[in-house]
Amino acid sequence: MKKQIALFALVAAALIAAPATIRAEDKPVKKAETTEAATPKPKNSRLPFTGKITAVDTTASTVKVGERVFNVTSETKVLKDGKPATLAELTVGEPVRGSYKKDEAGKLNALLVHAGAKPEAAPKKKKVEKTETPAAK
Repeated sequence: MKKQIALFALVAAALIAAPATIRAEDKPVKKAETTEAATPKPKNSRLPFTGKITAVDTTASTVKVGERVFNVTSETKVLKDGKPATLAELTVGEPVRGSYKKDEAGKLNALLVHAGAKPEAAPKKKKVEKTETPAAK
């Protein structure tokens, strides 16, 4: 009887240890995955800005919004009242919003410049609830 109990205990210990050894084999694979995840991912490079235009310099291709100066490059998309525009069409005091990207030198390069009032959103339609009709008999 004691041999059977000892054998049963040995089998039980083996069954308990088996999943632990299987999990131990999986760990190196997960470690490789975490190494890939540990590499720094690029942050969202587009940063938003809003304000009023305080200066426009067409010679230097810059727009000053508040205290920040944004460079307007050939990649910058400029819109005025929802239509394509040029840097010369922007006026001081006009509301502006858009996005920019900071380069290695610390310069703020505008990616998108929307000048003019923000277009009003179309009114949202309300959900019409269906009314239940009495079931016909």
